[in-house]
Amino acid sequence: MNPTLTRLLAELEHDMSTEAAHGFARLVAAYFADTRVGDGRVSTALAPTELATRFDEPLPRAGQPMADVLARLERDVVAESNRLMHPRSMGHQVSAPLGAAVWAEALTGALNQSGAVWEMSPVGTIVETQVVRWMCALAGFGPGAGGTFTSGGTEANFAGLLAARQAAMPDAWTQGVGATPPVVVCGEHAHYGVARAVGELGLGTDHIVTVPSREFRMDVAALEQTLDRLRADARAVMAVVATAGTTATGSFDDLEAIGQLCDARGLWLHVDGAHGASALFSPLHRTRLAGLHRARSMAWDPHKMMLIPLTASVVLVRDEADLEAAFSQRAPYLFHAGDGERNWDQGVRSFSCSRRIDAFKVWVALQRHGAEGFGILYDHLCATARTLFDLLGTRPDFVAPHEPQSNILCFRYVGGRAVNEAALDALNLELRTSYNRGGDGWITTTVLGGRRVLRVTLMNPRTTAADLARVVDGLARLGAELAAR
Repeated sequence: MNPTLTRLLAELEHDMSTEAAHGFARLVAAYFADTRVGDGRVSTALAPTELATRFDEPLPRAGQPMADVLARLERDVVAESNRLMHPRSMGHQVSAPLGAAVWAEALTGALNQSGAVWEMSPVGTIVETQVVRWMCALAGFGPGAGGTFTSGGTEANFAGLLAARQAAMPDAWTQGVGATPPVVVCGEHAHYGVARAVGELGLGTDHIVTVPSREFRMDVAALEQTLDRLRADARAVMAVVATAGTTATGSFDDLEAIGQLCDARGLWLHVDGAHGASALFSPLHRTRLAGLHRARSMAWDPHKMMLIPLTASVVLVRDEADLEAAFSQRAPYLFHAGDGERNWDQGVRSFSCSRRIDAFKVWVALQRHGAEGFGILYDHLCATARTLFDLLGTRPDFVAPHEPQSNILCFRYVGGRAVNEAALDALNLELRTSYNRGGDGWITTTVLGGRRVLRVTLMNPRTTAADLARVVDGLARLGAELAAR
């Protein structure tokens, strides 16, 4: 045998050994231990060009010992990555992931099942179906409900609206949407993925009708007036999109009132619950989703408030046939289920053919912590946001424009209000950038009511009141310094 091939085959066998696995496990466990205590920086101090220099190298011609690869990962990847386990990482809607789900990722990769068809993933497709059924039951959908895992909330929203388009325009798959497509109605704080879906569905973003908000929630009276106007103008409505957990403020639209309006008018209601649907686990917060059972479709991201590693998202439909109709194609070499038989193939209700079984890690996490555990985590993260809101209420140098409905809170540094609003906008933007660069914490920013605000998302159950106070104090000191320049 070729000596080079012999050596390569030996490397392949070694890399499947317990010894090799321990190397990666030690690296991950060391990252967990190093970050969750709150020492060190939250993010890298290096600029993009500096990071790029580290990886600007020729394509490796020969392999290296695994020990050298692990050392490079520790030095150049782990050390300079965002440390989401750090208790003062309070930026984006990306979780500090659950350990059980992290370790399950290795098994998912090792099994390497493709979940489009049952014969390629006999256990994975069953597990995915069961997890989807559990989630449908939590949403209040009946026995005919179903769904599938997706690549993220954006695809989940797209798939839900694709099902709505199929119901409204059954010939759109073959004939297109025509010159006068229907409109999609959504709130002004809907995620940008809704507009992206409308554009990609061929409807055109000019066919989005936006409803104003009241206290950062869709104004139901304004929605009713909008629907009345559209009906008077003989404009067809393909779907109404409500949001459960907006990106900016974590607010929940009134799903019961919106659902009743849609029911009365025979309209498809899609709920973007990517962030907030996990409130279904919470005895304290699930009432924010009252009326969800009226939706025809919904998006839900376990990789947000269920703290599952990226990615884990689902689209759920009240009638699984609606989703299957949206993907009505035949592939004779794949999909073999007969008429009247339960089709375990996920490819008949999903975009992807080559698709990993992200349901494995969700299933493992549910087995490990149970629904009760996820409810406790959800309540704790929301309570942490409330603690921050109460803390800011004691400070004259900050103003919070809304109370937290979940784990997201926006606030504004006002520093004694010695400058005008436009100057405060610029100051808050600079404050966020400078604070994050310092490394002691990590926050984001957005615009509410035309004004620049700071924004935090509490995605780490290790964040304490002391961490919150340290972030607020750090922002206040830095804000005063910037304002004095």
